[in-house]
Amino acid sequence: MRPSQCVLLLLAAAAIAPAQTFTTLVNFDDNNGARPVFGSLVQGVNGNLYGTTHGGNSAGTIFNVSTGGTLTTLYKFDREHGDFPTSGLVLATDGKFYGTTPGGGGIYHNGSIYSMTPGGAVSFLFAFRVENGIEPEAPLIQATDGTLYGTARLGGAYGYGTVFTIDAAGALTTLYSFTGSDDGADPVGALVQAIDGDLYGTTTARGAAVGEDGTVFKITLQGGLTTLFSFNGTNGGQPYAALIQAADGDFYGTTLSGGVSGYGTVFEMTPSGTLTTLLSFLNDGAFPSSPLVQATDGNFYGATERGGDIGFGSVFKIDASGTLTTLHSFEGSDGEYPYGGLVQATDGNFYGTTSAGGTGGHGTIFGLNTGLGPFVRTIPTSGKVGSSVMILGTNFSGPATVTFNGKPAAITAQTNTEITAIVPAGATTGKVQVTTPGGTLSSNVVFRVTQ
Repeated sequence: MRPSQCVLLLLAAAAIAPAQTFTTLVNFDDNNGARPVFGSLVQGVNGNLYGTTHGGNSAGTIFNVSTGGTLTTLYKFDREHGDFPTSGLVLATDGKFYGTTPGGGGIYHNGSIYSMTPGGAVSFLFAFRVENGIEPEAPLIQATDGTLYGTARLGGAYGYGTVFTIDAAGALTTLYSFTGSDDGADPVGALVQAIDGDLYGTTTARGAAVGEDGTVFKITLQGGLTTLFSFNGTNGGQPYAALIQAADGDFYGTTLSGGVSGYGTVFEMTPSGTLTTLLSFLNDGAFPSSPLVQATDGNFYGATERGGDIGFGSVFKIDASGTLTTLHSFEGSDGEYPYGGLVQATDGNFYGTTSAGGTGGHGTIFGLNTGLGPFVRTIPTSGKVGSSVMILGTNFSGPATVTFNGKPAAITAQTNTEITAIVPAGATTGKVQVTTPGGTLSSNVVFRVTQ
C-alpha cells in the first residue's frame, strides 16, 4: 500500500507566501473527465495546456484548456486502444503530442503508446506485450536523436520493468530490463536527458541499500545502465517522480516516502551520484509524487499529495539550500490530492491539477500567479546550426526578431503564440530572445548549440 492511501491529517506550520493568486480554472464533472493523476500539463503551440484524466464517463480522456479555464475534451479512450492514462503528454518537434496508457491496447491490455495532433486526432503506435514491458505509467521524453524514450513499470525479461525507445512510426526497442536486484525495480517516473547526452531516471523499489527503497540510474541511448544511488529510507524512499537537471548542472527530485518522518523528501544529486537530502517533509506537506520544476526565478516548485492545512495537499516553493515556503494548501472545494506536477507556462504562471475535490469531487485544474513574468520556451532545447526550432510564448503580435545568444535568426513562421526559427550560423550556447513591439522576452533555459 502506498503511503498516500493512508488517512493523514497534518497541521501546516510553514508560512503562506504573500502576493500570489490561486485560481480554480476547471472543475471536472465526470462528463468532461475525472481524476487527473500523475501527468503534468504541457503547453501547446496554440498557448493552451494539454493533459489527461484517468477516468470520467469513459476509460480516460485527453483535453486541452486555455489559461482562462475553457476546457475542450479532445479524445475519450476505449479499452482496445488504451485505457485509464496516468501520465501526461510530451510535445515533440513534429508538432504532435505523444503519451502512454498503463492498460488496454491490443489483445493483451498491457498498455499502449499513442500520438495526437493538436486538434485531437489520435493514432495508436504500439501495444505492449510482457517481453517489452507492462503498465507504462510515465510520460515519454524526446531525446536529441529525435526518438522517444520511456519506461514500463513491470514486465521485460525479469518482470521488474523496462526502459524502451520508440520512433514516430511505432517501432519499439527494449533498451534495458531491470533485474529487481541492485539495479532496482518498478520504474514509474519519466526519464530526463542530461547535458551529457545520457538519460537519467529512478526506480521505486529494490536497489543495493538496506530497505530496498529504489534507485537513481543513468542509461545511455544504446542501453548501458549504471546505478548511481540506492535509497535506504532514511535518505528517502520510493522516488516516483522524474528528476530535473537544474541550471547548476545537478539533479533535483522528490521521494514519495522516507526521510525523518517517512513523509518524503526533496533531494539534490550530482551527475556522479552524490546525494544530499535538502528537506524531509514534516508538518509542511507529505508524499510528493510529482516532479519539481525550476522556474524563471531559479527556485524549485512542486506539490505534495497530502499534508498542508487539513491534509488535502499543498503547493510549495523550495530554494537550492532547502528553505521551503508553502504557497497553497488545498481545502477540498478547490481540489484535493495534487498527484501531478506543476508546469510554468510562458505567461509566467504555474498550472496544475488535483485528482479529487472541487465542486464535483472529480478533480480540478488550477492556476497560481506568483508574480513571475513571461518568457519563451524552445522545443527542442538544443540543436545544430540550420535546424528548425519552435519558440513558444504569448502575444507574438507584430514584427518579430529572434536571436540565439545574440546572433540574429531567420523566422520561417509566426503566430501569436509560436515562432519557428532557424539556428543561425555562428550561434553559440545561450539564451534565445524574441523581440516584438511589446518588448523582449528571453528563454527560460539556455539553448545548447550542438555540432
